Amino acid sequence: MALADVVSGPDGKRRCRWGDSDDRYRLYHDTEWGRPIVDEQGLYERLCLELLQSGLSWALILRKRDGLREAFEGFDPEVVAGLDVKRLMKDERVIRNRAKLEAIVKNASATLAMRDDVALPELIWSFRRRPKRAARNYAEMVSFTPESKELAKELKRRGFAFVGPTTVYSTMQAVGVVNDHLAGCIVRAEVEAARRRL
Repeated sequence: MALADVVSGPDGKRRCRWGDSDDRYRLYHDTEWGRPIVDEQGLYERLCLELLQSGLSWALILRKRDGLREAFEGFDPEVVAGLDVKRLMKDERVIRNRAKLEAIVKNASATLAMRDDVALPELIWSFRRRPKRAARNYAEMVSFTPESKELAKELKRRGFAFVGPTTVYSTMQAVGVVNDHLAGCIVRAEVEAARRRL
């Protein structure tokens, strides 16, 4: 028998199956994922977290999140742009993948460089599209879209690294540019209402 993609958790609430694995996942799913983030530092942080997650489990990122925030000074791009990757490679709070750490520092500098032209929030949110029909199950979901391919290309043009279409799409999902909570999930309507208020 196939697993349902929208499940009732221990609290009786129906949510996307991935968001009901444990308390940490439930909290992230219910209070953060897909809720609109429009500030530069918040968007930069989510892009970094999705970049770090590439090839790893999201559970690992959630477990290490507090340490990551400490190590990256709250993901303030002005501070991160000056961090030493060699020092970060010795820091047990981070995921010690040199290419990813170099990308995080490089992306901080690219974020700062954009301020005189089009700021990171303006660029990312320019890829917001009209709400789409809610997927009923994971089989209807995609891992990237034409918009995420276009945004990834633009970020790379502006000096960002480690921002492929899949990482960019997962960032778009995380920050509310798209609402990929499944139909029947308790959070979907709240996220859509928050997106409409922007």
